[in-house]
Amino acid sequence: MKSINSALVLGATGLVGKALVTQLLADPRYNKVICLVRKPLKNADYVDPQHKLEPIVIDFNALQDYRGYFRAEHIYVCLGTTIKQAKTKAAFRKVDFEYIHIAAQLARSQQSKSFVWISSVGANAKSKSFYLRVKGELENAILAMTNLKNPSAVRPSLLLGKRAQPRLAEKIGAWFGQLVAPLLFGRLAKYKPVSAAQVAAHMVRLQVFE
Repeated sequence: MKSINSALVLGATGLVGKALVTQLLADPRYNKVICLVRKPLKNADYVDPQHKLEPIVIDFNALQDYRGYFRAEHIYVCLGTTIKQAKTKAAFRKVDFEYIHIAAQLARSQQSKSFVWISSVGANAKSKSFYLRVKGELENAILAMTNLKNPSAVRPSLLLGKRAQPRLAEKIGAWFGQLVAPLLFGRLAKYKPVSAAQVAAHMVRLQVFE
């Protein structure tokens, strides 16, 4: 299998981002995995025997200045924060809407083959929940863009995995979610907790390979 594809990852240091980068580095279809990050990556977090990984420290407030990196065939966006971490709704929206929307625009201008990002189960632009409303507004904005090739939103439920900064509410939610998971089937199956590795694998499956 010839390795001719390059991947660009935004959000490589998060729970899903780490799992995704690990899978991309092991995938023979990729010969380069570029990661745009706020601070240097820890080499111990990734196994990269073929030296595919290219971390680039950037200022996300000037994301347009790095448009050249969006010439990669496949764009993966795992950016995301919480209201607690962001402190304000405006700061949350900057990360979970503005950065990702700009990334989609850059992917379109550089003619990337596909663009996959993480949304959330229940995303709805009309939701009373600010979190879900922002996610839904972003989905609508990106999917309405003309000439953006193969955009796909991944809608995970509660994520399972070990975070660098543990979130108590998520730990409790994960415990409860796994407890009731056997009862979630049919239309409710989408609410089952899912591992970061599963979400990452689904993102890769959504990409377009030629």
